[in-house]
Amino acid sequence: METQEILSQSTGGLTAESVETDQSESVKLVPVAESIRYRKRAQSAEKKIETLTEQLALAQEQTVQLSGQLSDIQAEQKLVHKLVSAGAVDVESAVLLAKARMKDDSDADPDDVIEQLKKEKRFLFGGSDEIAAAAKTAGAKERSTNVHTVLERAAKKAATTGNRTDLHEYLKLRRNYL
Repeated sequence: METQEILSQSTGGLTAESVETDQSESVKLVPVAESIRYRKRAQSAEKKIETLTEQLALAQEQTVQLSGQLSDIQAEQKLVHKLVSAGAVDVESAVLLAKARMKDDSDADPDDVIEQLKKEKRFLFGGSDEIAAAAKTAGAKERSTNVHTVLERAAKKAATTGNRTDLHEYLKLRRNYL
């Protein structure tokens, strides 16, 4: 009775019969089994949302971490390239020293740090004016132009005749002159 009176007051004086027919049209009754199924689907969807949001947060954290690592690696590569172009002999040590100095002073310019390292630790950098060329060893002899002709003649003779003695002579000459 109370619900009917409340309904009649809220509906503006409609009769109870008309209210009941309006309610039955607007409210559909769902079987209990189906409502349980809907509830389970909703709960599983909420769990999926929670796991997906956790995975998204984890992926975003990893993205931030990897972008930080990438920027560190790129900065280190730039430093290595600058040190190599500056003539660093021991690149690894120079990189470690430069990184330590740049970490102490966050506003430090890599070029200024390299110049400071060049002044303070000259042993890390080779002489930029000197070009290091391989020196001849004691066992290697200077080649002379007329020896080439003798050696070439002996090689041609050994190749054309196929004789073992000619080959042996060619190898002796080659050992003596090279």
